[in-house]
Amino acid sequence: MLQDRHPPARFNAARYCLAENARLRPDKTALVMVGDGTAARLSFGQADRAVRGIAAGLLGLGLRSGDRVMIRMGNEADYVLVYFGALAAGLVALPSSPQLTEGEAAFLMENSGAAAIVVGGGCTVSPEALGGRLLLDAAAVAALKAGPPLPDYADTAADDPAMLIYTSGTTSRPKGVLHAHRAAYGRRPMVEHWLGLTESDVMLHAGTMNWTYTLGVGLSDPWSVGATAVLYNGPRDPAVWPRLIAEYRATLFAAVPTLYRQILKYGDLGAHDLSSLRHGCTAGEPLPVELLEAWSRATAKPLYEALGMSEISTYISSGPTVPVRPGSPGKPQPGRRVAILPVEGEPLPLPAGESGLLAVHRSEPGLMLGYWNRPEEEAEVMRGDWFVGGDLARLDSDGYLWFEGRNNDLMKAMGYRVSPNEVEVVLAAHPAVAEVGVAELPVRADVSVICGFVVLQPGAEPDATALLAWCAERLATYKRPREIRFLDALPRTANGKVQRKRLVEVTG
Repeated sequence: MLQDRHPPARFNAARYCLAENARLRPDKTALVMVGDGTAARLSFGQADRAVRGIAAGLLGLGLRSGDRVMIRMGNEADYVLVYFGALAAGLVALPSSPQLTEGEAAFLMENSGAAAIVVGGGCTVSPEALGGRLLLDAAAVAALKAGPPLPDYADTAADDPAMLIYTSGTTSRPKGVLHAHRAAYGRRPMVEHWLGLTESDVMLHAGTMNWTYTLGVGLSDPWSVGATAVLYNGPRDPAVWPRLIAEYRATLFAAVPTLYRQILKYGDLGAHDLSSLRHGCTAGEPLPVELLEAWSRATAKPLYEALGMSEISTYISSGPTVPVRPGSPGKPQPGRRVAILPVEGEPLPLPAGESGLLAVHRSEPGLMLGYWNRPEEEAEVMRGDWFVGGDLARLDSDGYLWFEGRNNDLMKAMGYRVSPNEVEVVLAAHPAVAEVGVAELPVRADVSVICGFVVLQPGAEPDATALLAWCAERLATYKRPREIRFLDALPRTANGKVQRKRLVEVTG
């Protein structure tokens, strides 16, 4: 699969995911949307027809190659079809969350210069924010799907823009990550070596549509090999996932570590037949060793971790071809050009064992085209021939990566730089700790100490002295937390990542 790292010069991501499936397996189920007691199915033939109908309709409304189409919908099948319809037409899809406020959505519209906004149930756009943009609702989308289809997918170049993904920036506003059509092809190493996907698989993904983790792992990757995707849009309930695995005979399940922990706590795993499940996949935040072990004990199924980011998706992982090494997210996927660079100085790869900035070569087909209208921020992440996203890590002599936090998350203690991730791993291993975040806690205007912010296991007593003693046995003096604060929950982003910068403020 990996002999050709780069796609053909003419390449369309929607065609890559749908056209061959529509020809070879038109009646096979491509997507199952599961709701609260309901399920809607879409075959590859139906998906291909609807996507080409939407593509033709968007172009018929006057949109032109490269125009941005913002999608403001919930977890519904039309989200998928509009997303691929934009790609099929040679337009640029801009996925967004229905949870955005009017102000947040207006910023994305204005910043991206979106030409059209597609809204689903419960999502609105104020006339002031809309301006002169096209607004398409559910009825309009239904009409596009039923209209004459585009005869073929747009003849786009592999480097033509396809997706604009907004993510946290170094300023107070999100920044747009612009991806080319080739990004879909660039996912091939993860399809083979993290997910182990084949045509016979059923991928159940627990994420929301606006997240690249869902659009990629939950949809594009299964469709790229002719597998079935199962997504959920019912009430939030961790106990639903074991039932869905059993009911739809899912062979793969993808979620964030937090959800795996909730499933272990609230899901009755023993009440459901999980024999179809081959392994679970996790990304979005580091996988604690104790959670990996707990999942393995409860299910006897492997759990494969991956490390990635919006700019390139996952590129480090364990999987069917890379044995799990607890505490490490795995190795660079075969075919990837990955290195550790010095934090300062010339961008020359460091030898095994040395810590530095995790970097990916510019030649990687899955790498972004750049940041939308953010040349200064783009310049900050490009060092010579390498893209550097800000993760600190080291590669051991066997090629496994050990994540050491974010460069801008580093704490200063006794003159040393300390990774919060390293302290979190130690605290998370304590039997009384369910979740943990670590950050600097100001104690005077000029003094900060390392503090562990802990969510306890059910029934555990808050004993800061015991946790500090635990750390004293496992960390060098300068790395040890000086205080422990107990929380009911850690502050997280909508996608489940711990917001370290908010830990201090939520404790008051």
